[in-house]
Amino acid sequence: MIFLNQSYKPVCFFELLMNSSLLSWLRALANLQPLGIRSLRLAIALVLIWIGGLKFAPYEADGIVPFVAHSPFMSFFYQHPADYQKYQNKEGELNIHNRQWHEANNTYGFAKGLGVLLIGLGLLLLGNRLHPALGLVGGILVVILSLGTLSFLITTPEAWVPHLGDADYGFPFLSGRGRLVIKDVMMLAGAVVLIADSARQWLSRLQREASH
Repeated sequence: MIFLNQSYKPVCFFELLMNSSLLSWLRALANLQPLGIRSLRLAIALVLIWIGGLKFAPYEADGIVPFVAHSPFMSFFYQHPADYQKYQNKEGELNIHNRQWHEANNTYGFAKGLGVLLIGLGLLLLGNRLHPALGLVGGILVVILSLGTLSFLITTPEAWVPHLGDADYGFPFLSGRGRLVIKDVMMLAGAVVLIADSARQWLSRLQREASH
């Protein structure tokens, strides 16, 4: 029989952790949350404003045509949504005939309106610094925008790799357009964080005003 030394005490991992410099690092990293939320707000606003500005460029307007043409919620903005495939332009390409068709189709008019919307949403998020109500409204609208964008995965055939002979096609094989759309999951999640942060700030402001 083996006798254990009664004075022996097992070493606790968390006790070691508490006595190490790792704990200091963890505390420092935990304090990054406010910076992280501010960075997230700036990042989403930057993306919205930048992409919104690009919507005034014909190549960017051409790029979203398949999404809009297939969407049951947006296709009515186009004059001839069913005919777009015959007039698609590559990025950097200038085809006068195609350009004229897109002008008649309201491709560029819709894109400019969308650009104004995106820029406005970015400014609302930044407006959280003036009043959290602005950031809250902006965050809610970004959630709606992201859900609308993600709906393209359902309505747009070009979001998935076509069946051209390879074994990898259809779901879950996202095409270039599909990979662009799926990133809005991050935009959606980030907007939820910003909504919560703006609501918290607004509550704090109301409580301060009530206490005076």
